[in-house]
Amino acid sequence: MLVGLIIACEVAFWVLLAAGLLFRYGLRMPRTGLALLLCEPLLEVVLFAVTAVDLRNGAEPDWRHGLAAVYIGFTVGLGHSTVKWADARVAHRFAGGPPPARPPKYGTARAVHEWKVAGRWILACAVALALLEAAVRYVGGDGDTGSLRAWQTRMLWVIGINLVIAASYTLFPKRRPEHGPERDPEPAEHR
Repeated sequence: MLVGLIIACEVAFWVLLAAGLLFRYGLRMPRTGLALLLCEPLLEVVLFAVTAVDLRNGAEPDWRHGLAAVYIGFTVGLGHSTVKWADARVAHRFAGGPPPARPPKYGTARAVHEWKVAGRWILACAVALALLEAAVRYVGGDGDTGSLRAWQTRMLWVIGINLVIAASYTLFPKRRPEHGPERDPEPAEHR
């Protein structure tokens, strides 16, 4: 049941996102679109409540409870940026908005961008870690919390990977080419 609810929450996230953007831009009802987009956090509240009730009713904590915590964490950390990303593209494509900003490619600006991306992933993992720890404490010493601890280890790995990626852009920044790309004056098929 819990895995089905996680899948339903993921599907509902994308359905609400699409509906919100449709109402906002396609039907020219921005308030209704915004209301639909603001309903998305309710999905995480429902998932959190169902997971807590499942554990409260004596369910043995397993990978499903860990997955629920991770899903909630990732939605908290990455959901807003996903909505902004989709909104910018739909506004440009269907409502005459400006082209979406592309991430910088070089130097310090790229490093700052990568640190912001890493920050969102770290926030997602931190929320997941906190929820997993809350579940471990909620279950107490009576239950087997090994699967929840395994999810915590995975979240620490994700944090570490994101820190390495962001640090690599800081320590080894990609430099702007000094000369434009060399061009072949004549396509190969004409030779």
